[in-house]
Amino acid sequence: MIKSYKRIFAAFSLSAALAVAGCGSAKPSESNGSMNTTNSQVTDTSTAAKLKIKTSFYPMYEFTRQVAGDLANVENLVPAGVEPHDWEPTPQDMAGIADADVIVYNGAGMESWIDQVLDSVKDRDLKVIEASQGIEIMEGEGHSHSHDHGAEGEHSHEDEHAHDHGGEGEHSHEDEHAHDHGAEGEHSHEDEHAHDHGAEGEHSHEDEHAHDHGAEGGHHHDHGGLDPHVWLSPALAIQQVRNIEQGLAEADPDHKDAYKANADSYVSKLEALDQEFKEGLKDSKRKDFITQHAAFGYLAKEYGLTQVPIAGLSPDQEPSASQMAKIIEFAKENNVKTIFFETLVASNVAETIAAEIGATPAVLNPIEGLTEEDISKQLDYIAIMRQNLQALQAALNE
Repeated sequence: MIKSYKRIFAAFSLSAALAVAGCGSAKPSESNGSMNTTNSQVTDTSTAAKLKIKTSFYPMYEFTRQVAGDLANVENLVPAGVEPHDWEPTPQDMAGIADADVIVYNGAGMESWIDQVLDSVKDRDLKVIEASQGIEIMEGEGHSHSHDHGAEGEHSHEDEHAHDHGGEGEHSHEDEHAHDHGAEGEHSHEDEHAHDHGAEGEHSHEDEHAHDHGAEGGHHHDHGGLDPHVWLSPALAIQQVRNIEQGLAEADPDHKDAYKANADSYVSKLEALDQEFKEGLKDSKRKDFITQHAAFGYLAKEYGLTQVPIAGLSPDQEPSASQMAKIIEFAKENNVKTIFFETLVASNVAETIAAEIGATPAVLNPIEGLTEEDISKQLDYIAIMRQNLQALQAALNE
């Protein structure tokens, strides 16, 4: 009920917020952006009219700022240290979105608030980029899956959800979602996303993406049973970067070459990271790892590993006593010595299991947001992914 009240309040507050914002999404930005550019990025300071971009949470911010370089002011919506699964935009946030030129979000159910926001700004000239566009989205792994990994091929999803990393680029964001409300004004947001939940309720965005968490009975904020954590596979992160590049080029075609050059530079780093994971994990003694939050399905699938989650897709979901017992039994039978927990979420469940079996709790970071410590150390997506690789190598070779 609390969440429902929050949404009702946000909906009533939005009209006032949008009135403050006005229709300024196409105005040049005079403010300083909240991003730092690398030397490899192509920049263009010949014009003061920079894109104003809002991103939903940290990975989207990092990927977007790498592609944008100095050509945009990129601002992240979810503050540092805040767990993004249950975050909701304030009226001030929504006014900022209405005033932006571009919004970049992950999709696949990660941002439970996105439909409300896009419905509210559908008549404004806002370029919408869904970074997971064209990626085959997996069903979420949770404790309802059997832990008998031998009989079930170590929970591999390869047969069910092939990640065709090539050949998907030709399916543009506009072809499949048509989120560009500017040049393609004749295709309304309602026509292509069926946001008119009255007459077209049977084809609603919620039905397609299973955003109705209530009807899913017990999924909490499990994203309708879909796993949105695609950014934790470097190979899929590359595809997200390319989607962002394409969207920015469409929003600002005069600088499409610069966006491509920036994206090419960053993709080369992600390709090197992908290779590090392939080489670093291919000869591991074991292939399964226990984690508190079922966020690592795409990473596990990409590198031939098996994620054994204590709870489901929502980091605040508490396992039952029987589920805890099954995890403990699995850990003992398989001589597991490390139980992974994550940043931004209480680690008491993982620590309890670790204490029960004499294992060591360790961090495996889903990179859903940076902590203040991460920021102070100037860590970014690639640096934290390398920490994750080291943590997995240690756990899988004990």
